[in-house]
Amino acid sequence: MGRLDGKVIVLSAAAQGIGRAAAIAFAKEGAKVTATDINGEKLRELDSIAGIRTKVVDVTKKDQVEELAKEHDHVDVLFNVAGFVHHGSILDCEEADWDFTMNVNVRSMFLMTRAFLPKMLAKKSGNIINMSSVASSIKGVVNRCVYSTSKAAVIGLTKSVAADYLDQGIRCNCVCPGTVDTPSLRGRIQAQPDPEQAYKDFMARQKTGRMCTAEEVAYLCVYLASDEVSSALFLVGSLTSLVFPQRDSGGYLSHG
Repeated sequence: MGRLDGKVIVLSAAAQGIGRAAAIAFAKEGAKVTATDINGEKLRELDSIAGIRTKVVDVTKKDQVEELAKEHDHVDVLFNVAGFVHHGSILDCEEADWDFTMNVNVRSMFLMTRAFLPKMLAKKSGNIINMSSVASSIKGVVNRCVYSTSKAAVIGLTKSVAADYLDQGIRCNCVCPGTVDTPSLRGRIQAQPDPEQAYKDFMARQKTGRMCTAEEVAYLCVYLASDEVSSALFLVGSLTSLVFPQRDSGGYLSHG
């Protein structure tokens, strides 16, 4: 038996990186997964995996999110992964950069949570997992101004939903990794003036000598999605889980 047998899970940003790894990990543990993304070509690569259904959805669009929700009689787990990383300080951030980042990183989670939470409340059971970051209210990171601001907002959203609905059977947690080796990260490194030096800088901050993998984050998400958490009261509500701390992070394992 899998740890997620029979659970219905909906997640965003499943075409690559953490979302893709999580979709595969959820399915392997017996969940019925609806994997969404705006990149239909990459997303369809998941169609061959048992337990995964794919659907192209722009989670920043209210009508598309509501249509997705209507397709599900109930949902056990909602995993909000969609995100965008803007590189630069506040002086490098134009209004368009700010608005786009907030739309993808925060508004998408607002829309998805509003659409699926009523289904969870109807059966007095549900689990929402939001993807945040160490670069947030947890710590300041150079050249991550709007990104860090958006991820701090995700933590605030998570804590608010947790506080409002804990006594109605809803768990809401967020995962806050440090640097994760994903296609998105590698693309940002290649976009730097000196990609080789940028990669060395990323590696120099890794306390373990390597970056966290998307699969390692997915393993944590399997645990958070499982019923193993239900009796662990310190994990019910607004826990922020951290993995692979960086050298200057103080070695955090969790931050509530």
